[in-house]
Amino acid sequence: MSAIDELLSRNAGLTERVLGDRSTPQPSLKVALLTCMDARIRVFAIFGLLQGEAHVLRNAGGVVTDDVIRSLALSQRKLGTREVMIVQHTNCGLQTVTEDGFKDELEKASGLRPTWSVEAFREVKDSVRTSMNRVRHAPYLLYTDVRGFVYDVHTGGLTEVF
Repeated sequence: MSAIDELLSRNAGLTERVLGDRSTPQPSLKVALLTCMDARIRVFAIFGLLQGEAHVLRNAGGVVTDDVIRSLALSQRKLGTREVMIVQHTNCGLQTVTEDGFKDELEKASGLRPTWSVEAFREVKDSVRTSMNRVRHAPYLLYTDVRGFVYDVHTGGLTEVF
């Protein structure tokens, strides 16, 4: 059975009602949360979120990219969010690559060099600060309340980054 077939099987077997308000695309907490795609980060469990409470955006590293700005602009201007929470984490895969090294690898394998940034980093707190600044200075966004955190994948603790 493929992984997708496994997920479909699990969905078909759901018997518990999913808690939360799904009557509107506007998140009731008026918050957008950006985090990494890392499978160890169980966003809804970590924050006790119910469906309908927050917009959750995920990508490699939980970094602010042009596509994240696009999503946040829609989230804010059309769906009413007022805060952004950026959560990156310890032991991130983006800390194991370099910008040029990964691009070189992809170019060698495909014959094409990516035009997008890998967003590799060494120090997670610096990456969080960079992402917070990108949100604060994006011309399409009006957010004033942007906060960043580092999630410890081993302890589950959060450390705020200023």
